[in-house]
Parts: sequence; structure tokens; C-alpha cells
Amino acid sequence: MKSKEIEKVTLGGKLTIEEFVAVARYKAKVEFSEEYKDRVVCSRKIIEKCVEEQKVVYGTTTGFGALVTQNISKDQAEILQKNIIITHSTSVGEPFSEEVVRAIILMVLQSLGMGVSGVRLELLEQYREFLNKNLIPYVPREGSVGYLCAEAHTASVLLGEGKAYYEGQLYDSKTALEKAGMKPFTLSYKEGLALTNGVTSPAAMAALAIYDMRKAIDSADIIAAISFEGLHGLLKAYDDQVLACRPFKEIRETAHKIKDILKDSQVVKAAEGSHVQDSLSLRCIPQLHGAVKKTVDDAWKAVEIEINGCGDNPIVVGTEEDFDVFSNGNPDSAYMGLEMDSACIAAGAAAKMSERRNVRFLDERLSGYPAFLVKNPGLNSGLMIPQYTQAGLMNDMKILAHPASVDSITTSGNQEDYVAMGYNACKKALQCVEKLEYILAIELFSAYQAQQFIDDKLKRGEGSQKVLDYLKDRIPVMEEDMYSYPYLEALRTEIHTGAIIDCLEEKN
Repeated sequence: MKSKEIEKVTLGGKLTIEEFVAVARYKAKVEFSEEYKDRVVCSRKIIEKCVEEQKVVYGTTTGFGALVTQNISKDQAEILQKNIIITHSTSVGEPFSEEVVRAIILMVLQSLGMGVSGVRLELLEQYREFLNKNLIPYVPREGSVGYLCAEAHTASVLLGEGKAYYEGQLYDSKTALEKAGMKPFTLSYKEGLALTNGVTSPAAMAALAIYDMRKAIDSADIIAAISFEGLHGLLKAYDDQVLACRPFKEIRETAHKIKDILKDSQVVKAAEGSHVQDSLSLRCIPQLHGAVKKTVDDAWKAVEIEINGCGDNPIVVGTEEDFDVFSNGNPDSAYMGLEMDSACIAAGAAAKMSERRNVRFLDERLSGYPAFLVKNPGLNSGLMIPQYTQAGLMNDMKILAHPASVDSITTSGNQEDYVAMGYNACKKALQCVEKLEYILAIELFSAYQAQQFIDDKLKRGEGSQKVLDYLKDRIPVMEEDMYSYPYLEALRTEIHTGAIIDCLEEKN
């Protein structure tokens, strides 16, 4: 089922990325399974026994980070948990979007709901209410090395600190809570640490980014096929005998998809024999898009594992009578960092080919169409400048393709002497996919405008005709210069929502 069609998600079993996005983006309601509740209650009993018996448990009966050697008495344990939220709420700058904050909250529910963190069920019910009532903490997005800061800003609203949105309005958190019918919550043993710990914000951002990236590359296949047709491509390069020489399944699948979209195209048929071979941006679509898909699919699998795990430290396992406590390294964000760095590179690769196909449309020496796809070039600039926008976006993407995960800056007085930096890798993945969507939208805009210069008597491919018909009600034909910004935004939205994919899948 598609994310936007899912109305309710029950936590406790395996969560898919589609379900994750249904909650984060489309506001599906969240429930807890009985298994989820039982796990949480059981682990809480272990933590309470640890405190009662004054066992040494990191961040519960000790300080944090380099202050791990400081013992905390039972009567100070609750103060400690409040303090970690207040002192760790230090990310700065512009806030995250609503869907990213919802994703972080959901990821916290997933992680702590694994039943190894020792938090109370009442705490998680408060976070669930944030989602179901759409009370969105104000979370500045800059200045984290992997976790802690964004999570602390999110949790501060529980305490009546910071700011939050309710019904689209920004309030101080106490007012927002009151309007939502809630009250500030008092944290207990280990809960402040658990709320800020783990791979929650990197995983949250990664899930949204990879969901959009898969949708974007699927849209890129469709847009590339329309461009291939409009630029008189030769399908001989996509023959199965050619594809068999490099047995990557993604190459074969992409080539077959392009051929399916162009089935019965008289435009493509007319191009046969007109030239020896195409430029690489047409000839190598299966190879480049295939490589991107493999990278995205690998990341998708890793993200789906991550959103079903717990990155807390420490964890408690066993029963109230027989348990163990483990300090560990699970908050490390290397998996998400490496996967999202790779995804950023893959997105840039797809974008660079899209920009090159667009340029071929605009150059009359390469396309055979009027310069910049306008009937009276000179007086009109046509589609000259959208390609400048592509160039600017591509420059940004090249900068963002530099991996964050290769960096490490020591924190916490050398207790955290290695830092994965997965947070920034995931944050820039969100930016990369948005820029990819815009670059593809500009290519699609050119491919659509080129149709006026192609013989109407020549039948388009079955799939390409579906998309062109869909766009007729949304995008005008540019016969002279016009204000194109709204249409570029509209096309980006069609890509972001998957509408381009949906229209191709609809039956006649």
C-alpha cells in the first residue's frame, strides 16, 4: 500500500519505510501493540530495580559523557534526566520541517519501544500524542554530530520548555501543550538520556530522503524516456544482446522500462538509421540509472533495518529477577552516514545526466529544434535560463556530495574521541533529493515544450503519451516567453508526490 493511503500504523512489529513515511508525512495515526506495551513495561521494572539497588548504570546513576565517573544518588536521578534535556538543547539555526520532526518522534518511539531502554510507557504515550495531535516541537537543525541536540529540543517540549507548533501556529511549549489538552511531563530515571540517545534523528532523515530518492529515480526513468524519444534516440543500444554483456539486473530492468514506455513510438521508429550512435546521456541511461538504483536500494535496506532497531546506551536485557546492563556503542550513526553519503553521490549522478539531456534540447545544433525551444529565439529567451537554474543546483549537489562520514571531531573531553557524523550526511541527503527533483522537473519542462516541434502525425510511445496527456492540463505550451517559475514548481511537486509515476501506471 502507498504511504499516502495508510491511515493507521501499529508499532510493535516490523515497520516499513512506507509506513514510516505515512506517519511522518501523511499524519497516519499511531497505536501501540500489546507486545510493544509489554516489552516497555518489562524493561522499566529492570531500571527501577537498578536504581533501588544503587547499581552503576551509565546516565542513570552516573553522569554523562566524560562525567561518567560522577555518581548520582537516587534522590537526584530525576533532576539529572531533566538536566540532560535542558543542557543538550543546543542545535541552532532554522528549524526542521514538520515532517522531519514527526519522523524523529516516530523514530524515538520505535527505538525505545524495543523494550531495552527502561523508560515508562507513559512517556512514550506522550510522544504518541504529539504525533496524533500534530503538536510539533520547534527543532533547530544545525549543530549535531549524530544525535542528542535535535532530540533534546524535541524532548524539551515535554517539560514545558522551548517552543512548539500546534495547528500551524508557533507557541511557547506550555501554551502549545495546553491547547493540545496536554500538560508538562516529569521525567524519571534514564528517560532524559533515552530520549536524546541513539540514531533517531539520522534514521528519521534517512527514511524520508531515501523514500523520496527512490521515487525521484523512478520518475527519472520516465522523464529520460520522454527525452530519449524527443531527442531521436536509437533503441538498438538497449537490445537484450547488449544488456546481457553486463548482467546487472538494474541495467536490464531500466532498459526494459524505457522500452515499455516507448512501445509503438513512431517518433523513435523514424529515428532508426538517422545516425550511428547517440550521445552518452541517451545511450547510457540504463547503465547510469541502474547504478543509482543499486545504491538507493542498498540504502533502502539499511534504513529499513535501522528504523526497526534501538540505538540506546545503555540497554537492559532479561527480566526483573535475572537481567544485565550493557554500556555499548549502538548510538553510532555510521550505517546511516555511509549510506546517505553514497545516496547523495548517486543523486548527483542522476542529476548530471538529466542536465545534459536538457542541454541537448536547447541547442539547435543537437536537437534540430529552434534554439531554446521557442519559435522566435532572439526576441524570446525561451528555456535558456532554466538550464542556468539546473547548473546552480548541480553546483550545490556537487558540494553536498562530499561525504560527511569521513570527518571526525572529538567531543566530550575525549570520551567521544571518534564521531561518525551521520547526522550531517542524512541532513544533506534531504537537500540533495530536493535539488534532484527540481533538476528533473526542468528536464521534463523542456521535453514537454519540445513536443510542439515534433510532427503531430507521428505517434508517441504508449507510456510517454500518457504522461504528455497528463501534463496538458497542468503545463501550457510555451509559444513565446512566459513566467515559467510556477510550472517548474508544479512539475517538481508532480515528481515529489509520485504523480508522474502514478499517471503512467493508470489503466486507460
